[in-house]
Amino acid sequence: MFEGENMFCDKMLRLQQLYRTASLLALVTIYYNMAEGVVSVWLGADDETLALFGFGLDSFVEVISGIGIWHMVRRLGSGDSPDSDRFEQQALRITGGSFYLLAGGLVTTAIISIVQGHRPETTRWGIVVAIISILSMWLLIHFKLKVGTALNSPAILADAACTRTCMQLSVILLIASVGYALTGIGYLDALGSILIALLSIREGREAFQKARGLSCSCAGSCGASS
Repeated sequence: MFEGENMFCDKMLRLQQLYRTASLLALVTIYYNMAEGVVSVWLGADDETLALFGFGLDSFVEVISGIGIWHMVRRLGSGDSPDSDRFEQQALRITGGSFYLLAGGLVTTAIISIVQGHRPETTRWGIVVAIISILSMWLLIHFKLKVGTALNSPAILADAACTRTCMQLSVILLIASVGYALTGIGYLDALGSILIALLSIREGREAFQKARGLSCSCAGSCGASS
């Protein structure tokens, strides 16, 4: 009798610890994206680097999404339904709309940049930011997958997949920045900005699909949530 109660208590304690870890990971993601956004926008504007500037704006949109995810993890930890509540749905709609606006602005600016033959002063900081971001996102993905698997939580695993998309954005920034640094071809920076815009469109679409009650993996596959 007591052994069964002890096992149950140990299991509940383990679950609480896992949800606390998931909540901490969500907060780390939020604060990291805030810092990354400020640094990237500032350096991107100073060096006239479209890809780095757009990457920074994308990070700010990720903050909105991250707040919704943190709220979701807190709810799940308290035993609530896995279905999105009104706060999360509103955060997802704002996120989706912001991603679409960002994509439109980036594409327009990139086209103007190509037509005018604009060249950034340097993409050195883009390389630095991208490498730091890739390493940071890799660590977050690792721990989110570990916690999501332990909890058997599709929502937390989907969040890990979304973090993988952030790492893909970092890879695009790195390729565009290194490409320009090696060749001096100006449109490579604009091309990086356009690719970031395309990924932003995908993220925006998935945010709206989630808000409508579809379960998305941040990899393009969605289905009706149960």
